[in-house]
Amino acid sequence: MAVKVRIPVPLQRITHGKEEVEGSADTIIGLISDLDNKYPGLGERISEGGKIRRFVNVYLNEQDIRFLKGEETQIKDGDEVSIVPAIAGGQ
Repeated sequence: MAVKVRIPVPLQRITHGKEEVEGSADTIIGLISDLDNKYPGLGERISEGGKIRRFVNVYLNEQDIRFLKGEETQIKDGDEVSIVPAIAGGQ
């Protein structure tokens, strides 16, 4: 099962400069684990203890997984996942 994953610029050094990679799994957290096996260190920047870090937003086909089933959201062949670091600050 191939899923496209868009990687944000700050994490592209881990993916050897790739803005998009492929992974396979049945759930979002499984996908993060698969990507960490391919690109060591990526998983710890996105998740901790089986949960997506609070400053990282993950979208499945442009839907925020927090409004689906979170880390346990099911994924299927052809889905697109975007990893977006939260932005804070300003006045």
